[in-house]
Amino acid sequence: MSITPLTIKTLNLENNVVLAPMAGITNSPYRQINQRAGAALTYSEMISANGLIRDGKRTLELLKRHSSEAPFAVQLFGEDPKVLAEAAKISSDYGELLDLNMGCPVKKVVRSGAGSALLQNPSLVAAAISAIRRASSLPLTIKFRSGWDKSSINFLDIGKIAEQSGADALILHPRTRCQGFSGHSNWDHITQLKQAVSIPVIGSGDINCAQDAITMLQTTGCDGVMIGRGAYGNPWLITDILRLQCGEQPLPISLQQRLKTIMEHLELHKEIFGEHKTVTDMRKHLCWYSRSMNGASEFRSQVNRIHSYADLLKTTKQFFSRPSLI
Repeated sequence: MSITPLTIKTLNLENNVVLAPMAGITNSPYRQINQRAGAALTYSEMISANGLIRDGKRTLELLKRHSSEAPFAVQLFGEDPKVLAEAAKISSDYGELLDLNMGCPVKKVVRSGAGSALLQNPSLVAAAISAIRRASSLPLTIKFRSGWDKSSINFLDIGKIAEQSGADALILHPRTRCQGFSGHSNWDHITQLKQAVSIPVIGSGDINCAQDAITMLQTTGCDGVMIGRGAYGNPWLITDILRLQCGEQPLPISLQQRLKTIMEHLELHKEIFGEHKTVTDMRKHLCWYSRSMNGASEFRSQVNRIHSYADLLKTTKQFFSRPSLI
């Protein structure tokens, strides 16, 4: 294998490894860290189409990006085609690609008729995608699941509808809405979808190590992979995937490299959000960065009790500088 470029309509990506949109996670600092690791495309957190129109200023905060963040995709969620179209017009000024979320399983989103709830209404799917397509000329991806539950697996129908309605690429997370993130994703669904449509298909789900990504690409024939929870505290996963594609083995990450990335992440977050929000937001990231290390449990306990940025820096430097961590 070799690093494979990926083209979505007019958007030419340097490789075929992209970072998933994740609510509460993929803010600008997180995206920048993963972009530096090699992600060819990063997505915003979920953006409410209703919120963007009715509470524009607050929602627009989620669309802020650093000048280095390009290409950048905006993910919208909603259930009203007219509202989605208006949100698409606004969002087109903030990114190089748009995405419609049809996979979110969260009850609050589903109750509104958005996210994975759309999978139960194929005619509304067609109307929503067509409305976004008419409103914006940007490349458009659709992120969706295999179906609502195991008795209503309809990803092939949804994929064909999306293509016919103007989508430029499909992103399939092959679990049902009712599965949430439990059990195993069915990669065979990615294979079937790739064979059924003529636009690019990006696979998602259960990529926890670099070899997982290579296996998905080889066994399903998909055009690219989307990295989600596997990158929590591990942006080097993306680097490792790209190395394997080049026929090179992943390199071990030294404690010095790990600490350097963590400090960059903290500084990026502080620059954008300030010290107080950095302390509260970065706790979960620091817990992820410390996974599988000696003393990680005690470190997590300390981090979750810290309230000052100075103390957070001190505790983090002390922990990740210890020679007996791994």
